[in-house]
Amino acid sequence: MEKHKDGKIPDKAISGLQAGQFLMKIIIETPKYSFWKYCRTEKGYERAFFSPLPTIFNYGFVEGTESADGMEEDVVVLGPRLPRGSTLKIETFDGIVKFLDDSIRDDKKIVYISGFRSPILLAYYFRLYALFKVFLYAFRERKIATCRFEGIVLRKLH
Repeated sequence: MEKHKDGKIPDKAISGLQAGQFLMKIIIETPKYSFWKYCRTEKGYERAFFSPLPTIFNYGFVEGTESADGMEEDVVVLGPRLPRGSTLKIETFDGIVKFLDDSIRDDKKIVYISGFRSPILLAYYFRLYALFKVFLYAFRERKIATCRFEGIVLRKLH
């Protein structure tokens, strides 16, 4: 994938953008294969927690949105590893990971760029991740939390 000199990834190919449609800006917080989950703050990107599972995708958020957990909407970006702080501009999402985190709806939008994709591997990852989150809440916050992977809904991928 080609990068500009400023480190930004070119916009995802968009065809037939109609009047009234807009591009969503995705910002990568946690690069693919990272064991550390990062969170963007006013000070930059700070480590949120260490995961026993490396992310098998780039993890980020849709700038300017708010989800049920009070944070920006989560995005899973399937494709090559992207540096923390990389941006993508997209028109639509390619699917959604249905997820419950501490009894709060915390779905993750899916963006497919290129390369290997496996809904089965993604589902396996999020099943393990939900179990990990239950333990994380128990040990960090001393509470019993409901975390659950509830499936993947995909649009026809290109």
